[in-house]
Amino acid sequence: MNLDQQIDEAISPIASVISEVIFFSVHVAGLDVPVIAFWLITAGLVFSLYFRFPNIRYFGLALKIVRGQYTRADEPGDLTHFQALSAALSGTVGVGNIAGVAVAISIGGPGAMFWMMLAGILGMATKMVECTLGVAYRRINADGTVSGGPMHYIHKGLTERGFTRLGPVLATLFSIFGIGASITLFQVNQAFTQFSEATGFHDGLTFGIVTAFAVGLVIIAGVRVIGVVAQALVPLMAFVYLAAGFIILCLHVEQVPAAFVSIVVGAFAPEGVSGGVIGAMIIGLQRAVYSNEAGIGSASIAHSAVKTREPSSEGLVALLEPFIDTIVVSTMTALIVIVTGAYKIPGLSGIEITSAAYASVFPWFPNVLAVAVILFVYTTMLTWSYYSVKCWTYLAGESYWVELGYKVVYCLLLSTGAVVSMNATIEFADSMFFAMAIPNVIALYILGPQVKSEIEGYVARIRSGKIRRVADDAANAD
Repeated sequence: MNLDQQIDEAISPIASVISEVIFFSVHVAGLDVPVIAFWLITAGLVFSLYFRFPNIRYFGLALKIVRGQYTRADEPGDLTHFQALSAALSGTVGVGNIAGVAVAISIGGPGAMFWMMLAGILGMATKMVECTLGVAYRRINADGTVSGGPMHYIHKGLTERGFTRLGPVLATLFSIFGIGASITLFQVNQAFTQFSEATGFHDGLTFGIVTAFAVGLVIIAGVRVIGVVAQALVPLMAFVYLAAGFIILCLHVEQVPAAFVSIVVGAFAPEGVSGGVIGAMIIGLQRAVYSNEAGIGSASIAHSAVKTREPSSEGLVALLEPFIDTIVVSTMTALIVIVTGAYKIPGLSGIEITSAAYASVFPWFPNVLAVAVILFVYTTMLTWSYYSVKCWTYLAGESYWVELGYKVVYCLLLSTGAVVSMNATIEFADSMFFAMAIPNVIALYILGPQVKSEIEGYVARIRSGKIRRVADDAANAD
């Protein structure tokens, strides 16, 4: 028996039990629906109503903030607003937007995309809440670096409100879940599969070592370098993917209105590919949760490293994340697979559908898509390695050697990802990912009123002129 099979057998019983608990399902419209998905969607609905739809009211202000209009050079933190947003997006924008959307439409029909879009809009409010708290409760370390995220606001925030036992327990659980979720061996394996198909290179061990080395160079250097890399790669990858998609839509421009109609009509159709309106809703909501991570809490770890003295400023920037991830990138994918009819091609699934859609206009694009997938996976590994380190140092303590040792072990583990096939490990990591949402959302509900006060106060100070744009201050100085 191979080593990976031995590991798989050892982990499998534990992974199965955890998976059954986290993904407890109810049977609806012939489908098994994980309750955890509705736990997250409900949070998005509650916060959208409680904050009176900040996804609409504050969208324009968020664009101004991410461009640095209100950020002074001397503000504490590691990343600019744009770098923090790019780093967080590098953990969410990826294969889910390319393959996951195609899966949703092939199973639930075009109407599934309507529910994905709705979930993305609702998720904007959840991201705003968790990322505001991430900055509000972050810790500036002695060396000037920042540690923040749900483990900090769960611990400190709940303790301040009298939950002296619950806060530390939930924060510890979140950190454990975060470390488990960051086991990205599947990401390495997926990248190797795409690379192998595109190039014919089949040495998985060499690929794994090179990948781990490339990840190690960046994560050992710290979050500032992660931010710089993400700032460069994420917009570039998104531009190539969206630009090619835009050309395809232009060539099928007469079919685009019908595609939008099919998305809306299919969302409420009594008959559908899988369970009619209920089936389309369930499939769309599930895929959106996987895609934008709203409510998981992970993104607030990256956003907490931002340069700002105003926690609300990054909360508003963070609401752009689900919009870019789901409304822009995922909708583009959906329209392309619909107008080209690729989702109807027999025998294709997942990324094969999207690849076929692009290849219908650009026969060479599958090779470009393979490169994009590898880069998306790479940036995802960078971001999740950072999340993992911060969860570990919360548990083990802030120390250069503790952090460095963990990063080395993490990279050694990554190097095996292309040569092992550990189904149980993947199941375990998925379970841990969604388990993060349980302690996180509990804390968001408890701390929501604090966020509302901070957001409204910050916006009021901007509108009254107490917080001025950097350009206005420079003009007055001259």
